[in-house]
Amino acid sequence: MKSAIVLLAFCATAANAQPPRLENARIQTRNVNGNLETQFRSLVAAQSDPAWIGYQLPAVAGHQRMCEEALEGRNGAVNPAAPQEFYVFYRINQKKVEKIRTSSPDCVIDAGGLPVYWLTGVAAPQSVALVETLLPQLPNNSAIAAIALTNDPAADASLDRLVGANQPEQIRRDAAFWLGNSRGRHGYEMLLRVLHEDPSDRVREHAIFALSESREPDAMRAIIQAAHDDKSPHVRGQALFWLAQRAAHQVAATEIGAAILNDPEIEVKRRAVFALTQIPKGDGVPLLIEVARTNRTPAVRKQAMFWLGQSKDPRAVKFFEEILTR
Repeated sequence: MKSAIVLLAFCATAANAQPPRLENARIQTRNVNGNLETQFRSLVAAQSDPAWIGYQLPAVAGHQRMCEEALEGRNGAVNPAAPQEFYVFYRINQKKVEKIRTSSPDCVIDAGGLPVYWLTGVAAPQSVALVETLLPQLPNNSAIAAIALTNDPAADASLDRLVGANQPEQIRRDAAFWLGNSRGRHGYEMLLRVLHEDPSDRVREHAIFALSESREPDAMRAIIQAAHDDKSPHVRGQALFWLAQRAAHQVAATEIGAAILNDPEIEVKRRAVFALTQIPKGDGVPLLIEVARTNRTPAVRKQAMFWLGQSKDPRAVKFFEEILTR
């Protein structure tokens, strides 16, 4: 066992008291009385050397385990079950917050011998508010994840603000992803607003990706609508790509085939041809062959021929043999 491991026992009946599985940690516990942000910033201001501040929060339903990143070193998973709680850790140094990490209770986390201030009694809305204030100084995605994974209505309200058109584009993109990935029906409805209202093609494109991550049954219908109606050819093309990846094979083939025939932009037609190659199990190959045989646009036929040549599918090989033996 490594030296400097200090694991403290906590009272099982105290709110937010379940400690993480930490190795190489010098833990100090602090109970939050009153305002989280005030006590948090007081801790940060007093810490010149590297340290971590952490606490436990309720996790959204369906939240997956997060053991990919340790605090300072290795980590590992203990239990494959979906957790009902998660941990938020802030790395502090030189009296400022450097980064945020999220972790599941079933992870074994190496703190690298640093102090860990473990906070109990943290209210979820106060955590959401704190993280939102830290966004300007932190990598957006990890901070927004700490909001989105929180099982509390305050997280929905925060993400709604962060996806607003007055926010920087990167924040809107990250917020859109987490709305689709973690926030259920509310997230789906907000992404519809993004698709209809956001002026940035890049943000709307990211909203389509976020919808492809959503478990809402209407999400695929929204992607199909974007493939038909979005004002940007690039965004329509990306919608076709995600249809190929996520929709039922027949639905994807039908919608992509319709785009090849009917979309007015050659860019979309070409991207639709590529999307056929992304339909799993080679189910797009017959339609690629049909496009190569019959499409009236030479650039589209050429694109279909190119991707058939890349596929090495026996049906494509037979198609080329037929052409060469005419």
